Amino acid sequence: MGRFTLPRDLYWGKGALENLKTLKGKKAVLVLGGGSMKRFGFVDKVVAYLKEAGIETRLFENVEPDPSVETVMAGAAMMREFEPDWIVAMGGGSPIDAAKAMWAFYEYPDCTFEQLITPFSFPELRQRAKFCAIPSTSGTATEVTAFAVITDYQKGIKYPLADFNITPDVAIVDPELAETMPKSLTAYTGMDALTHAIEAYVSTLHCTFTDPLALKAISIVMNDLIKSYDGDMTSREEMHYGQCLAGMAFTNALLGIVHSMAHKTGAVFSTGHITHGLANAMYLPYVIKYNAKVDEAKARYIEIAKSIGLEPTVEALCNKIVELNNYMGIPNTLKEFGIIEEEFKEKIAAISENAVGDACTGSNPRPIDPATMEKLFTCIYYGTEVDF
Repeated sequence: MGRFTLPRDLYWGKGALENLKTLKGKKAVLVLGGGSMKRFGFVDKVVAYLKEAGIETRLFENVEPDPSVETVMAGAAMMREFEPDWIVAMGGGSPIDAAKAMWAFYEYPDCTFEQLITPFSFPELRQRAKFCAIPSTSGTATEVTAFAVITDYQKGIKYPLADFNITPDVAIVDPELAETMPKSLTAYTGMDALTHAIEAYVSTLHCTFTDPLALKAISIVMNDLIKSYDGDMTSREEMHYGQCLAGMAFTNALLGIVHSMAHKTGAVFSTGHITHGLANAMYLPYVIKYNAKVDEAKARYIEIAKSIGLEPTVEALCNKIVELNNYMGIPNTLKEFGIIEEEFKEKIAAISENAVGDACTGSNPRPIDPATMEKLFTCIYYGTEVDF
């Protein structure tokens, strides 16, 4: 017996933001990132629409690109003081993810972060507020998922939070917000969406309901990402919908070790942060080759290749991903990215162990242990063939 969970309402299309006028409530906290939504006038629109709905709004601004435990706690404290009945999060994955975690601590002040990082362990939410998510980037799909990623900078680890409780009540997928993305963000979020869809399609928990969503998302990304990257706004709109479809697939089918590896390497090297979508793009071809040693996974990768008009081989699919990376300036090895070799060797054992313990590892189609994960990371560092 399975489960398939999505937001109760999803509004999409240009101008969909206007549906905020239909929310029923008295107070809302609007959680935002670094300021682009304000600069482009979307914050004023949201506040005006909520006012039209009779809702008083207070802003929580400046959520950092990879939200920290401290930011989450600050937002929850503000909510406990203001007592909203709606939490509205707008922007990239970071403010929406942060707001999901704030929601838990708002409703359950005595809850600890350690409790929440155990998958599917959240207390019952919606005791005090409902949640509306409005994405401005085309990749994370957090507006339709049961997941959030919070960073503990003291430990240098990203924690994926997982619970159907944090699936938003309302998602507003308005492509006008995505038109403001710079090229690099278009590239990284697009490859994040592709990774979501591919991992969902080969996940051990894929099902009749998730497969068509994943395949359609892959088709859209392969057709529209490069055009979106080059500034075609029709393709930018398609990517905004495609990434949402990928999110619908992976929130129910779960993911695999590409995400496990990205979660545990994003904040750990002294040379700087590895953006999540970039890490996924870099790791994906290597993981496909690793997983393809399992016959069922290999067959599903071949199905993906056929569905997008490629030669029906794993190699053709991997080559296509590398081709996308090359076009958009995404490195294909950790060495090329700039990770110092000595530091990589020093940290690889601990990183590998952490990646194996990540919540996404359990649904990967091929099992992996820390020693094998270390070998896989080594292939990614040097660009060597995955032959084990």
